[in-house]
Amino acid sequence: QLQLVESGGGLVQPGGSLRLSCAASGFTLDYYAIGWFRQAPGKEREGVSCISRASGSTNYADSVKGRFTISRDNAKNTVYLQMNSLKPEDTAVYYCAAEGALIGLCVLGPAYSAWGQGTQVTVSS
Repeated sequence: QLQLVESGGGLVQPGGSLRLSCAASGFTLDYYAIGWFRQAPGKEREGVSCISRASGSTNYADSVKGRFTISRDNAKNTVYLQMNSLKPEDTAVYYCAAEGALIGLCVLGPAYSAWGQGTQVTVSS
């Protein structure tokens, strides 16, 4: 059974850093595009970053470019989201998602079929 589990969320001050992890079980991450999404209270879910299957090409939302970095550790079957220079507006529940049918460059839209349960990130002083 395909399963994704996020971890690494928490409370951090503005300007701080967090690293989120998305651990996969039941499938091999390298054969899937993986996306990170977030949803703040009262707002729609938005795509943050993604990493393409096989090639490892990455894509970022404009709001996080230069601050967030997505990476994949195939040996650990885990995808990471390194978040630096965090801002209060980054506060949200962060979800990772997987899709095996996405080829080429990954997308930040509603194209993913498997989702994790989410991890809360709060940026506040």
